[in-house]
Amino acid sequence: MERYSASVPYDKESKRYKDITEAVAYHIAKDMLPLSTVEKPGYKKLIHVLDPRYVLPGRKYFSKTAIPKLYVMCKESVQQEILSAKYFATTSDLWSSRTSEPYISLTIHFIDNEWGLKTRCLETAYFPDDHTEEVIAEGLKEALLSWSLIEDKMVCITTDSGANVVKATSLNNWTRLQCFGHRLHSAIGAAGKDKRVERAVGVCKKVVSAFSYSWKKKSALSKAQERLHLPTHQLVTESLTRWGSRQKMVARVLEQQKAITEVLSSDKNNRHLIPTWQDIDVLESMHVASTPLLEFTDSLSGESYVTVSYVKPVLHLFRSSLLKVNEGDTQLTKELKTKIMAYLDEKYADPDTDDLLDMATFVDPRFKGQYIRPEKVGAIRIRAVSEIMDADQGQSQAGPSEGAADQGAEGGAVSEPPLPLGVKKQRKSLGSFFKKQCQEEDALPLTEKQKVESELERYLMCPDADSESNPLDWWRLHEHNFPRISQLAKKYLCIPATSTPSERIFSTGGNIVTCTRAALDPEKVNQLVFLAQNL
Repeated sequence: MERYSASVPYDKESKRYKDITEAVAYHIAKDMLPLSTVEKPGYKKLIHVLDPRYVLPGRKYFSKTAIPKLYVMCKESVQQEILSAKYFATTSDLWSSRTSEPYISLTIHFIDNEWGLKTRCLETAYFPDDHTEEVIAEGLKEALLSWSLIEDKMVCITTDSGANVVKATSLNNWTRLQCFGHRLHSAIGAAGKDKRVERAVGVCKKVVSAFSYSWKKKSALSKAQERLHLPTHQLVTESLTRWGSRQKMVARVLEQQKAITEVLSSDKNNRHLIPTWQDIDVLESMHVASTPLLEFTDSLSGESYVTVSYVKPVLHLFRSSLLKVNEGDTQLTKELKTKIMAYLDEKYADPDTDDLLDMATFVDPRFKGQYIRPEKVGAIRIRAVSEIMDADQGQSQAGPSEGAADQGAEGGAVSEPPLPLGVKKQRKSLGSFFKKQCQEEDALPLTEKQKVESELERYLMCPDADSESNPLDWWRLHEHNFPRISQLAKKYLCIPATSTPSERIFSTGGNIVTCTRAALDPEKVNQLVFLAQNL
């Protein structure tokens, strides 16, 4: 009997059958596998060995039923999350698939009730229309509307410096933050528009190309590295769309200079590619000026921790240390440092951007007013008070405020509660009358503005949090002490400093729309990208 039951397939309505099918659908969606995986002999063999009674459905079932069902369930879960957020920020970008089909992405970022920073991919929508600012503006509005998101709750949208996207956010009257990674990349690129730099970089590219397309040279390089006791690293190719790839290419060529020279010297056809001492001097000057900046691009591209409040401190660090001209710098290094810093100062001089970053830094307990210009601290405090009062006023219009319950305690007289039956009222001493009178004189009612200002003053007087600590952990512990300012922290600390979240969707899309899956329907692409990002 046991042998018979072991050979009988599960009923399709049984819990075991449904659980395994849902797990397979999750595996396909999360790990970005082709739907045809379920029809591969090897995969079928694996499933049969794991559970002989389970009969794997075909590709059509997963495409038409399982994946859409999983998408609906995941979408409902994400919808509940984002609708509970009081404030949110977004990122957006445009990209093209391998089949040159245009898509527009939208991600949302918010801080939940447990002070966790959440990121969700909302849309990877097919966007075949002309990419004019008007069409993009309308497309972004429709995307928010499709998720029932209110524009007034959106604090900011972070984008790259594409002219059409910048104008689209302006048409929608949305606050926009420029992507820090793109700005830094552009600053280094603008500073590198120098004939000496262009020549040295050109030499680098030719050297890397010579080794990339020859297995003999790669083998010779490995032997030279071993002989010269150099790290066994491969040379790095520059990618125009990848931040910092030029700096990594230059750093690797400098690191492997001796091995490269040895290999090329033995090849008369490529001996002319050996960098000259002038080229090496230029590359070293570039390396000193720009390479230390790369770590900040990576650090500010995170999604699981607060990044926006770091922008002001990082710019201060650039100005006071990393890009400060030193006596020992070469003339070219000095020029590059000066140009990079001047470019960043110009781009971040916009008043709206400056105010946004000041507010984000102000509500970060690690920094507060430390990196705000002294003449602006007063204005930022006034703005903070004004925003808190506006938010409180909006809540009071929506429903009774929290303070309504203790209005009697702050304002009018409160009658004493009746004594329990059989309990005799105690006689008051003469001194108790004077004690009560003093308390009533001291407890003068405060206006709402005075309450906010008092809370703000107490927040600023608190010791700064450790610079390596998580500001959201600090706010989780101190929310009850600063209930009003904590809401301001939720408003600003959810903003991403870069548009990397949208660009990560490009990578996910590239892993889904491959050469062998080029015929995927755009709606299916949206579902698969959404599931891969949000499951």
